[in-house]
Amino acid sequence: MLDRKTYYRALQSRDARFDGRVFVGVTSTGIYCRPICPSRPPKFENCRFFASAAAAQEAGFRPCLRCRPEIAPDLAFWRGTANTVSRALALIAEGALDEDEAGVEALAERLGVGGRQLRRLFKQHLGASPIAVAQTRRVLFAKQLLHDTRLPMTEVAMSAGFGSVRRFNETFRDLFGRPPSALRRHRKGQGGGTDTSRDGVTLRLAYRPPYDWPGMLAALAARATPGTEWIEGDAWHRSIELDGKRGTVAVAHLPERNSVMVTIRFPSVKALPAIVARIRRVFDLGADIATIGSHLARDPRLAPLVARRPGLRAPGDWERETMVSRIDDNSPRAWRPWHAYAVQHLRMANHG
Repeated sequence: MLDRKTYYRALQSRDARFDGRVFVGVTSTGIYCRPICPSRPPKFENCRFFASAAAAQEAGFRPCLRCRPEIAPDLAFWRGTANTVSRALALIAEGALDEDEAGVEALAERLGVGGRQLRRLFKQHLGASPIAVAQTRRVLFAKQLLHDTRLPMTEVAMSAGFGSVRRFNETFRDLFGRPPSALRRHRKGQGGGTDTSRDGVTLRLAYRPPYDWPGMLAALAARATPGTEWIEGDAWHRSIELDGKRGTVAVAHLPERNSVMVTIRFPSVKALPAIVARIRRVFDLGADIATIGSHLARDPRLAPLVARRPGLRAPGDWERETMVSRIDDNSPRAWRPWHAYAVQHLRMANHG
């Protein structure tokens, strides 16, 4: 965390570079916001700054209904022990952590660390415990589904990982002082009907600009498996299979909103968090691309390439977690820990 005055200036100027990097709790309202919130900035003395939405929520603040913390871009961690946190977040996003402390021990064992160390790392990097992070992710994902889809309440609760609709309702009443249905946005012309996950769920996932969308599509097309992945109409499509069930995903670009639009058609609503996590990984949505670009631009060989294609990212793997920060022993030290991005710039320079 930087100093409070720096974050307050970012809030005053609605600086998108800080979006997802810091959250602002307002003591006079009990609400926490993104630094790009369109509301009038609160007084400096009424602001508390947090490294994650979970830390703000754990401190007693509730999510802002205007700037919607649930659609803030995720922050990827790259260095040292923070990689353990990044891997833990990926597993939590795919439902690896239940709501009891025993789940933290099991998660820590999968990561090759002790439960006490994992809690310490989460507190250091996110300002909150693994349990608090999992609970906040659950609430924010449910809130996004309420706002952006017409899924029935039962499917929203199941997809977000709530054990029951009763628990789902209680959590939202405690946090927002109203039932989940009161947070649902009603759109003109939609009537009172509801969709299901099989009909298709469309969500918006944010990133930190810039984003080289043509470069990402070119990279995905070059490695696409025929019949499984394809590019059509400036969008990426994929057939998917999880736990014996089949479906499809489509991802298009929304540059004016610094986001991608994801359409998921899958018969099991419980799989939505895992599918969204894989899409974030494939499209490298958590990258702090400005920091990566400035680091690589120190290399004279890479500087003109980074300038030519700002926002070029390293696509992730759909089937398994791959750490784009991994070090290639043969790579120049100046490229580390972002070797994959350097390689991607060189590849695009040679082939496109």
